[in-house]
Amino acid sequence: MDQGTASGAPGRYWHVLPDLRVQCDLCPRYCKLHEGQRGLCFVRARQKDRMVLTTYGRSSGFCIDPIEKKPLNHFLPGTPVLSFGTAGCNLTCKFCQNWDISKARVLDRLQDAASPEAIAKAAVASRCRSVAFTYNDPVIFLEYAVDVAQACRERGVKTVAVSAGYIAPEPRAEFFRFMDAANIDLKGFTEAFYKNLCSAQLAPVLETLVYLKHETNVWFEITTLLIPGENDTEAEIEALSLWVLGHLGPDVPLHFTAFHPDWKMLDTPPTSPSTLVRARHIARNIGLRYVFTGNIHDPAGQGTYCHACEALLIGRDWYDITAWNLASDGRCRECGAACPGVFEAAPGNWGRRRLPLGRPAFA
Repeated sequence: MDQGTASGAPGRYWHVLPDLRVQCDLCPRYCKLHEGQRGLCFVRARQKDRMVLTTYGRSSGFCIDPIEKKPLNHFLPGTPVLSFGTAGCNLTCKFCQNWDISKARVLDRLQDAASPEAIAKAAVASRCRSVAFTYNDPVIFLEYAVDVAQACRERGVKTVAVSAGYIAPEPRAEFFRFMDAANIDLKGFTEAFYKNLCSAQLAPVLETLVYLKHETNVWFEITTLLIPGENDTEAEIEALSLWVLGHLGPDVPLHFTAFHPDWKMLDTPPTSPSTLVRARHIARNIGLRYVFTGNIHDPAGQGTYCHACEALLIGRDWYDITAWNLASDGRCRECGAACPGVFEAAPGNWGRRRLPLGRPAFA
């Protein structure tokens, strides 16, 4: 645990142990804190015999992104999403590509202050259809995320969680009750990968995926970053794909994305495009219907195809929509087969633009 002073909003999901330490019950780490200590995530801290969230109402920045960047390919395609994060993380991934935010150890990194109501109003004003909790994992700022989601829901704005899914059962139920969509990072498919590269466990992530599928109406997709020599063997990709098919069914979109050297894995080479194409081929042959490649230019691997007749339903070039062959009810115009997702009669036209938002937008 980290030592340090703390101030912030009251946190939920904790209890006092017989030895008078306070245990955080938010995620499977169950950090046990003395007065003045912070959990591994750094943002949940013990203060005066209670748990507080030190980043409530503060953000590391806001940006309007294409929803496909989350990545979500079957959730309001082509629309803009207001993205923001805070600081800290409850995983220690050596390959983190947002390490300057997720590994932040000083709250000065949080420069933008915004209330839940201000964020919801900014989303409406900027014509964003949704707000995404991203850049760092939103489960560690659950109280803030839930309040933002409630404010958004009151204004007809949807919310998206980009998360590793590393959360305990009771807070999991509350957190996802307020989310409309999610992308879950399934970082690998072995306990050794999670232990050695993330200081975590695989099982709780799988439990979150099963929970989302069978206990909620949240639209969710899965992302696996393929890292050369770590989680990119055919055997592991087959095992992951078979698990998804058996436990979640064939319709949950799966994204295989390319690793780029970063954080503590600068000596690991980038993922080759051929590795992603091979992974997609394996998963589709196993029976998954919607498998995508990411972080490479691959229009063929980024399109959505009809599972019944193989017609191109949604064409994509990076984050641009290049083709749209869905009827207004989300069915294939060629054969009438349904395509699962959250669709409207026509896609948005936001494209690949990224638009940073400064402090005035939240005044």
